[in-house]
Amino acid sequence: MKTFASVDSKLSDIIVDEPAVVTVLNRFGIRLGVGDSNIAKICDCKNIDRDFFVAIINTYLHEDYFPERIMASFGAKEIINYLRMTNVYYERFQIPNIERHFHFLISKTDDGENNLALILTFFNEVKGELLKRIADDNSRWFPEVLALEHNTDGCATDTRVEQFDEGSDTIEDKIDDLINMFIIHLKGDFDNNLAYAVLTALVNLKKDIRQNNRIRNRILRPLAAALARQSES
Repeated sequence: MKTFASVDSKLSDIIVDEPAVVTVLNRFGIRLGVGDSNIAKICDCKNIDRDFFVAIINTYLHEDYFPERIMASFGAKEIINYLRMTNVYYERFQIPNIERHFHFLISKTDDGENNLALILTFFNEVKGELLKRIADDNSRWFPEVLALEHNTDGCATDTRVEQFDEGSDTIEDKIDDLINMFIIHLKGDFDNNLAYAVLTALVNLKKDIRQNNRIRNRILRPLAAALARQSES
């Protein structure tokens, strides 16, 4: 059973227990080779807020953990900075990694009856939807929330918080569909190891997006709504 992280936890122990957490660490600029240092020491060296880091790690590690009160104590800027780092990681690493393995898998088989081309087409649709959401984050949602946070003069803003971040759950559902296609609908001749590599990458992406949707929908959206109400009062 995975233990809950604290500032006194050795980061190496957490990585050994759940290697997939490395994707989260990379967003904070933490790479493998952490030695035997605890979280407090590593955060201090990297100038990372200890409580925010621990909250993010525990959110990733435990489905039943969600520190609303802890996360709500941070401003929109801190939360958005993390979500931006997450989006960059999707664009530069996770999506290209899946694509690389997927195309290699297809190149290693001559069997046109294994449904790989069809599954790749669906993956490209999901990729397009995720990249569209990221573009919307950068051009609209995140700037509008930050504008609300910086709106200290009491002026009303032309912002529709109820429309923020629509479509988060559909991406998660579609990745589920992709995973099910690999598990249920592959047939014929294909490289089993490469297929497993793609499946593992998709499962990790699904878990990552699910955890980040919790931050987006249960922390940032309510915070944005509260800021909007404050600006209109």
